[in-house]
Amino acid sequence: MRIHYLTHVPFEKLGAIEPWLAANGARITATRLYHGEELPDPDDLEALIVMGGPMSADDEHRYPWLADEKRFIRACIDRGHKVLGICLGAQLIARALGARVHKNPDKEIGFFPVQSTELGRQHPLGSLFNDAPAVFHWHGDTFEIPDGALHLAHSWGCEHQAFSYGDNVLALQFHLEMGEDNARTLCQECASDLSPGPWTQSATEIFNMPQAFTANQRLLSVLLGLFFAMDPG
Repeated sequence: MRIHYLTHVPFEKLGAIEPWLAANGARITATRLYHGEELPDPDDLEALIVMGGPMSADDEHRYPWLADEKRFIRACIDRGHKVLGICLGAQLIARALGARVHKNPDKEIGFFPVQSTELGRQHPLGSLFNDAPAVFHWHGDTFEIPDGALHLAHSWGCEHQAFSYGDNVLALQFHLEMGEDNARTLCQECASDLSPGPWTQSATEIFNMPQAFTANQRLLSVLLGLFFAMDPG
């Protein structure tokens, strides 16, 4: 499978997704939007992964390439390509599908559980979050659920944690791909986000849970296997 991914900052890359893709024979290409690299022709790929970043989905006045990126995401969705979005990537998918992105009541940073919604419990991907380990969060914004999408998961700190759209689109507000090294870099690059809040753990609390990163990556492997095996129809 020809898989292209989009990155918005140098410190939010594929993480644990990359070795999974390589082990499954994917041909991987990338666009580093922060370097001004051009987007490919949507017809030249079969799947798209949109990674995270500290900007907001509508920050086009600061990052003009966001407008082209959202159009590109929509073009990939309309072609039936597999499209996976993580954190900002999930918010950009929501915007590409016409839904609103806005500030969450509180930042959500650290390891907190998510729960399947009633619809999610009946969905092959959403049901994975039943009795799942605490997942890694780092976001201040959230998305509304687009028309025609299925709301799969929520948490105590954020109502909209995941949605699917058809069988080819999956949006995750949280970061299953993060390893401990990735998270340490994030803590350094975005240290100002770690101000106290009801759903914000300190760096000490985050790194007192090394087993949580491993559990997240096990869940990621199962989720990716199911998602990429689903027939987009």
